[in-house]
Amino acid sequence: MSGLFRSLTRPSLLLILGIVAPLTGLISQPASAQGTHLWSQADLTQFEKGTAQGVELTSDGHLRQGPGLTPLVTTDSTFVWSVAVDKDGAAYLGTGSPATILRIDPKQPGKPFTLFETKDVSVQVVRLGPDGSLYAATLPSGRVYRINPNATAKISETTAPVVFDPAKLTAATEQSAHAHYVWDLAFDATGRLYIATGNPAAVYRVDSAKIDPAKPNAGVAEFFKTDEAHVRSLAWDAKGNLIAGTDGSGLVYRIDSTGKGYVLFEAPRREITSVAVDASGTIYAASVGDKSRNPLPPLPVQGAGGTTITLLQPGSLQQANASASLPDGSEIYALAEGQAPRHLWSAKDEIVYALLSRPDGLLALTGNRGRIYRIQPDGSFADIAHVEAQQALAFTASGNAMLVGAGNTGRFYSLGVTATHEYASQVFDAGALARFGRAEVEPGSRAFHILTRTGDVEQPVRGWTEWQPLNGDAVASPAGRYIQWKAVLAEGGSAGNIGVNYLAVNAAPVVDDLVVVSGARVNAVGSAASQPQSVPIAFAPATANNNLAAIDSSASTPLQAAKDRTAVTARWAAHDDNGDDLTYALYLRGDGESVWRLLKDGITEKAYSFDATQIPDGGYQVKVVASDAPSHTPADALTGEKISPRFEIDTTPPVVSNLIAVQRTANGKSTLAFTFHADDATSPIARAEYSLDAGAWQYIEPVDNLSDARHETYAFSLELPDPKPAEHLITVRAYDRHDNVGLAKAVIPAEGK
Repeated sequence: MSGLFRSLTRPSLLLILGIVAPLTGLISQPASAQGTHLWSQADLTQFEKGTAQGVELTSDGHLRQGPGLTPLVTTDSTFVWSVAVDKDGAAYLGTGSPATILRIDPKQPGKPFTLFETKDVSVQVVRLGPDGSLYAATLPSGRVYRINPNATAKISETTAPVVFDPAKLTAATEQSAHAHYVWDLAFDATGRLYIATGNPAAVYRVDSAKIDPAKPNAGVAEFFKTDEAHVRSLAWDAKGNLIAGTDGSGLVYRIDSTGKGYVLFEAPRREITSVAVDASGTIYAASVGDKSRNPLPPLPVQGAGGTTITLLQPGSLQQANASASLPDGSEIYALAEGQAPRHLWSAKDEIVYALLSRPDGLLALTGNRGRIYRIQPDGSFADIAHVEAQQALAFTASGNAMLVGAGNTGRFYSLGVTATHEYASQVFDAGALARFGRAEVEPGSRAFHILTRTGDVEQPVRGWTEWQPLNGDAVASPAGRYIQWKAVLAEGGSAGNIGVNYLAVNAAPVVDDLVVVSGARVNAVGSAASQPQSVPIAFAPATANNNLAAIDSSASTPLQAAKDRTAVTARWAAHDDNGDDLTYALYLRGDGESVWRLLKDGITEKAYSFDATQIPDGGYQVKVVASDAPSHTPADALTGEKISPRFEIDTTPPVVSNLIAVQRTANGKSTLAFTFHADDATSPIARAEYSLDAGAWQYIEPVDNLSDARHETYAFSLELPDPKPAEHLITVRAYDRHDNVGLAKAVIPAEGK
């Protein structure tokens, strides 16, 4: 094919390797190794993250030309529950909250006219009858009104003729009359109206010739009754039988012209939300809800005279009002005459609200993601459109188009032929600045072309490049951190497994923080009976501008080291925007030195302890250099580094000197006085202690009471317990700030000896 629309025939690497599905996980994740990477979208789950216009997403992972969804009206109501259209193309919308009927003129679709208004919760169903009248069912009163569709003034519920009113049913019509829901309306070939109700579940038939505007329920007769909670949906088969789906046990009935019902199918789920019949006579039934439980609260309805009637609304409708997904999703079954029921389609997070059989497949409207699906008899399907609302609720055919009603919010659309057939992928984050290479498309794709755009911020509306077509099969867009592609399909176009090769531009590693602790060692070996004291090594607390845990997850937990005055431990946090593997080198430099001396290279952990006894006492700094060499060629490898604050190494004990002790006896008391000096070459004296006659160690203060200098003088006297002259042993010791200890002792003879 020549021109802009052509297939890219270069074989996809994903197809060659046979690992299409697992690699879709690369999306929105930075590269974890060096070299070229392939970002690919190859299945429906990934394609649904993009934006389609006139493109359907097939269950086997292809983009194909599809219908376009055109917004027509955004109503003032929350829901558009039902849609009908007359021969002139005028549409009638049954809405809820507030409950109205809106008439949409095809020549002025943006200017709806309020044809009917009621104080009920919703107009649940609207149908055009063979007599040209519009029939409308309201909820929860369960009334059915006959309305002139051509009225030029708004009609109220007080002036519209009532065809069916359950509150006024007589005992002859129903043995136990009480409030109803009306869920569906249908006309047979002779023009008779059938009304599907709930609480109790029944189908009523109205003889159109006997309808009397002044007499509600004229011509009404109970046609079919079941012990289910609701009759939810109606359809006709080719033989004139009425097909009905129920809520309660999930039954599908075939009801003949005499009102005799036969159960064709009991679904595993509790509610049949919709039924449809195709040209071959196959019946399709959509089911939702768990039979084992009903977690939904009953709906209270206030009746006349202050009586409260509690009604249980079907789960699908309550979930629509709650804007929540129904647990366990939905299932659709196909029921063909003479064959066992066949499971056709299911979705875990969807509620099917309506089905319609078309020559090109079964259409299903769903919530609460607002999807419209086309399902084929073999179970394959396509996601053909997304409404800008949570639920797609109702539709009807209008020429070559479908008219669609939606809920949350109440919108109205036309689904049909469109000139635009484009699909824009989700935005891909390469994790760092990247160059983009060839685009790869599944062999056999046809009649399409690909465009790309790139940027350095996540949102494409801010400072991205314009869409650019491929240069051959290579991406023409410049380097960036983010990329998005768009497929434009011509007539008969189809594309699958679309990928883009990229190479992250190498970014230098970053050492985010570095701490050094003297007197601590990681991986210390100790006996089980005598474990060394633990020293936690932690980084500074996170701040708004420095949250290490968000960059390096290991940084949030303190490192537990063993107390060891002969060791120094350095710990660091580091990251690489490309996700490269890193190694580290540790260097040491002393006060007044200009050269960094290598302590250890090729470190793969983020902590290292070294022996302080091999290094002269003094002040030092440590430098950590991170390298991404394991993930790159030597020519492309980059480094990052960080220098620690100054710290001290001190493994030499203080010198205790000039210990002089004198014993004196006077007035029946004996005292001992002693003095000494403590000196350290590197750090201040931290504390001093003495022991008398090998007794317990006692703390003493220096002469000036402050232990803050490398030279301290001590003078102390104590009263001896025995006033009799005797020989004594005095021992003193002094510690520096690094827990090095120096000792001295003196023997004091008995006085006069």
